Amino acid sequence: MKEGLCFDDVLLQPQYSEIISRNKISLSNKLSDDVVLDLPIISAPMDTVTETSMAIAIRKESGGFGIIHRYNSIEEQCVLVKRSFPGLIQVGAAIGVKGDYLERAQELCSASVKVICIDVAHGHHVLVKLALKNLKNKLPSHIHICAGNVATNKAFLDLASWGADSIKVGIGGGSICSTRIQTGHGIPTFQSILDCSVSANQTGVKLIADGGIKNSGDIVKALAAGADFVMLGSLLAGTKESPGDIIPTPATAIGMSSKRMKIYRGMASKEAQRDWKGTTSSQEGVSTYIPYKGSVVNVLDDLEIGIRSGFSYSGAKDLTQLQERGKFIQQTNASCKESSTHILDRKEI
Repeated sequence: MKEGLCFDDVLLQPQYSEIISRNKISLSNKLSDDVVLDLPIISAPMDTVTETSMAIAIRKESGGFGIIHRYNSIEEQCVLVKRSFPGLIQVGAAIGVKGDYLERAQELCSASVKVICIDVAHGHHVLVKLALKNLKNKLPSHIHICAGNVATNKAFLDLASWGADSIKVGIGGGSICSTRIQTGHGIPTFQSILDCSVSANQTGVKLIADGGIKNSGDIVKALAAGADFVMLGSLLAGTKESPGDIIPTPATAIGMSSKRMKIYRGMASKEAQRDWKGTTSSQEGVSTYIPYKGSVVNVLDDLEIGIRSGFSYSGAKDLTQLQERGKFIQQTNASCKESSTHILDRKEI
């Protein structure tokens, strides 16, 4: 039986470095001929993560990229896309594989999106195959088509042969995803990246790591393992730029101030499905409240600092060198605990 490794199961070995300044490290990577990211972060197409404000902030302030979610009408989604253009802001948008998906994609292209993202839970599926064929035949040739999600090398190869320009890798690893609990299916995202990276290199199709990423260290591990980009949900949720109202919660004791929260939910959660389509089917996500974080710009700045530091520890000046030089070791449960800030776990004598 094959073993599946998670991000917390591995560490990158520190190596000799000649990098004098981390500001000299390049994090840039090309998603398509039209879209170059200065920071390899893409915001997830979720209704509590990416609408106009997030798409503008992540592109303008950090050089990342936003994908507008699809949980609305075609008209509403196109409005969100158009509002994302204060001049040169590039943006992508998500579609499904049923119903009006082709019309939606065509209207989004008319609204000047650069990337169309087929956004489904199980991407290794005949409907994705048919959708990719139709989109390749109907959309302008310059439109980049991202598809997913997948978890295996076979699935990655199939989507690549079906016409995907980039593929989202990861099933069941998201912090609000319950797919593995509900269905018993999934592969740890880190393992999926390792497995799919060989085919990504062979085909030239971009690999986007999606799910299970908790911090900048996990981003570095994902990139070193073979990802070209990472897609983030929970790390960007709860910010000023994420959709939804800031909700004050009452103080729990006299003298304590109230906390500010925002909703973060999986798109397969009961709440999201009811709001989106008025009914529920398989519930493979949850809805919760998370603390309000302020501007996403500060979150992205912190992540970038950690990523640059991670490259430096491997002596890598860019993504190519990180993937060439990165060396992983597997850590035990004890070393995983040692890897965390563990002073609060100590018991006084």
